[in-house]
Amino acid sequence: MAESLKNKAVKGTVWSSLERFSVQGIQFVIMIVMARILTPADYGLVGMLAIFIAIAQSLIDSGFSQALIRKQDRRQTDNDTVFYFNIGVGIILYLILFLTAPLIAAFYAEPQLTLLTRIICLGIIINSLTVVQRAIYTINIDFKTQAKATLIGAIASGATGITMAYTGFGVWSIVAQQITNLAVSSAMLWTFSSWRPTRTFSAASFREMFTFGSKLALSGILDTIYRNIYLIVIGKMFRASDLGYYTRAHQFADFPSTTLTGIIQRVTFPVLCTIQDDDQRLASAYRRILRVSAFVIFPLMTGLSALATPFVLTILNPTWAYAATLLSILCFAMMWYPIHAVNLNLLQVKGRSDLLLRLEIYKKIIGIAILCITIPMGLTAMCVGLIISSLLALIINTHYTGRLIHVGFLRQMRDLIPTLLYTLSMWAIVTILINYITPTWLQLLAGTIAGATYYLLITTLTRSRDLRELIAILHRR
Repeated sequence: MAESLKNKAVKGTVWSSLERFSVQGIQFVIMIVMARILTPADYGLVGMLAIFIAIAQSLIDSGFSQALIRKQDRRQTDNDTVFYFNIGVGIILYLILFLTAPLIAAFYAEPQLTLLTRIICLGIIINSLTVVQRAIYTINIDFKTQAKATLIGAIASGATGITMAYTGFGVWSIVAQQITNLAVSSAMLWTFSSWRPTRTFSAASFREMFTFGSKLALSGILDTIYRNIYLIVIGKMFRASDLGYYTRAHQFADFPSTTLTGIIQRVTFPVLCTIQDDDQRLASAYRRILRVSAFVIFPLMTGLSALATPFVLTILNPTWAYAATLLSILCFAMMWYPIHAVNLNLLQVKGRSDLLLRLEIYKKIIGIAILCITIPMGLTAMCVGLIISSLLALIINTHYTGRLIHVGFLRQMRDLIPTLLYTLSMWAIVTILINYITPTWLQLLAGTIAGATYYLLITTLTRSRDLRELIAILHRR
């Protein structure tokens, strides 16, 4: 990667990191405060609607933002076309969900879901208004402006949600927090952005981006349905409180993995698109991204797994104890998420959204089969099934990466094995250590310090190249 690209990527990484961690950190604190007031059943009700909102969001974007970012000769007409398409789809989807809300409530046998659906899904229309602004900021690797907008939205929505939770609004405090967040951050993006749509819509531009974006959209919808199908199954076959435990455990496991992966994807996609035709440079940059991603995310996930029980009991309360059991398992499924994401990112960089769609179909068939096998065994077994699905998906995801730039499964595993061994040994040490310590807050503190110290010590003594690469990146910031 040329030095100019390195500097551009590092600068983007810094601001993307500030945005993600500041916003996610604030939202994480807000979630903890609200979870101590609300019940697992409250979160379970909102969790029942998650799949409908997530699918709608995938349809709104339809892969057009990625197509816009990848397009090197984009014009105002392209931006306008995406903008009007997104708004139209957003309105149609909201009307569909508004009309089918009673059916959703009947499916889950929860009458209050009718009004909940009609209110919370207003966020779909709000989101459709800012897809182009976010794409333009990403093209320019300008995450500073996005950081300001999303941070203001997080603070405003947090104040709203916590106030309503304390005053007894229950599940509606979660709804208000989500809607306020979207509304305020969207308003800020419009305020900060100099781009404004004109009255143009190009059928030619639409067809060009649809060719690439439609396959991404289908891939995204398949992935969204699969990732949220657990919410449907748990919400239908188990209690609302069980869904609350699962959503909370999944959110804890999801936070470090997807936050860091999101930063990496947002920064590397536009940068790697500039060298998409140079396979040698692309492979070299790609392998470094994989190694550094794993070096940071693997220890976070395994450490969280080892400390799941003291973590949940310390920051929440004993009511959420079962969520700790699920969290300790889900961490091992989510730790591979950045590796999946980077592999799929490469297919987008190379313009092979057709291969991306094919992979998603294969993986989802396997995932659904594992889900069907584990459902009768209970919620814990279903979470174990997610680990198996994740490992099998890794083999599938790396198939075309190997064909396109000759960095397949075995080569990636050779790159990642040192970090994997470091983190698994750290997990074992922390797990054993906390058994000899009480109370739970001291387990959490001692385990965190011991795990971090061991990981830094072992990677320094073995002269880990990934540690050197990470230090070099930080020095270039």
